[in-house]
Amino acid sequence: MTHTRSEELWRKAQQVLVGGVNSPVRAFKAVGGSPFFAKSGKGALVVDEDGNEYVDYVLSWGPLVLGHAHPRVVEAVRRAMEAGSSFGIPTEAEILLAEKIRKHYPVMEKVRLVNSGTEAAMSVLRLARGVTGRNRVVKMDGCYHGHVDSLLVSAGSGVATLGIQDSPGIPAPYAALTHTVPYNDLEAVRAVFDTHGEEIACLIVEPVPGNMGVVLPEPGYLEGLRAVTARHGALLVFDEVMSGFRVSLGGAQARFGVRPDLVMLGKVIGGGLPVGAYGGPAALMDHLAPLGPVYQAGTLAGNPLATAAGLATLEELERPGVAEGMEAALARLGAGLAEIARERGIPVTVTQAGSMGCLFFNGGPVRNYEEAKRSDTALHARFFRGMLERGVYFAPSQYEACFVSAAHGEAHLDRTLEAARRVLIR
Repeated sequence: MTHTRSEELWRKAQQVLVGGVNSPVRAFKAVGGSPFFAKSGKGALVVDEDGNEYVDYVLSWGPLVLGHAHPRVVEAVRRAMEAGSSFGIPTEAEILLAEKIRKHYPVMEKVRLVNSGTEAAMSVLRLARGVTGRNRVVKMDGCYHGHVDSLLVSAGSGVATLGIQDSPGIPAPYAALTHTVPYNDLEAVRAVFDTHGEEIACLIVEPVPGNMGVVLPEPGYLEGLRAVTARHGALLVFDEVMSGFRVSLGGAQARFGVRPDLVMLGKVIGGGLPVGAYGGPAALMDHLAPLGPVYQAGTLAGNPLATAAGLATLEELERPGVAEGMEAALARLGAGLAEIARERGIPVTVTQAGSMGCLFFNGGPVRNYEEAKRSDTALHARFFRGMLERGVYFAPSQYEACFVSAAHGEAHLDRTLEAARRVLIR
């Protein structure tokens, strides 16, 4: 493969964009080399500026559940654009998208659309504090909830990839109100609540973390979080920005049968356009302005392009067999990669929930952030570069998820596994 055009663009980007990128993990620092520049995508494939074609398992970090440029999504956005890209006043599409979300997430009786997962996290914390009159928050090591000041503590994902422990610029009092505990450790949660229970507004968690790699909740863990928060009068917040509509149509709460108080969504519900949402029972959500005193607003929230793309995506995702097909495809990919690695004596652990998963270069088990950090990141970097040179694009970080789309077929999986047979060598 040649990368002449991408390398030229990379040099230019570093002159005008901070680090050459608008989101840090795109810089490929954890895997070495310079990033390729995308030119187009279709289905399961992305094409770079040099004309190289890759099977894409990143899919814009999760939103493209139907693949790139799905015809129905493209047509929906085209129609919306022709009618007007933004109004700053209500549109019917906002109602339709909220109704679609509520259909699959019944706890979300009322929804507030925003523009990103970070905005949803910021807003949901404000709401939880406003409702409870408390200030403290509990989160899990390695769970990422966007770059919100009080949540960018032990945040996994991009900060883990870059080796940043805690970001400068966050006032110490913010961090002091955030308690972090290991994921899958109920005793640690109980200990924090035993000490500070009357001051804790909420516990926020990715029910299936996707920002320390993909880690699965152990049996009884999510149920335990529900019991602890209920006992102490704190709200349980599920951050399903990544897992929403991916681990199942109803997210982790449907897959594991645990009902949170508030839910955050993003990614898939925008079909590839910027979007976020949070919601819960009317009794909680009605504390928001204009009904209540907790203020949050956004000029572009619920904009016609994002709502059109989201509606088209969710309607396609509801078709019989679509979600099941993606889950089966990822299962085949994970099993194939694990078999190839083990034949060569390479310790790996494969995790999966629905259409998101992870190949850890780690003999396992991987139940939390500390165990995820035992992975061989140098081996992951070699795997990443080798696969990319053979036309397969996985995430440029051991601590990110792998996604499949409805467009990934047997030929794409065969191509991926054949490349892995050439790359996975000790």
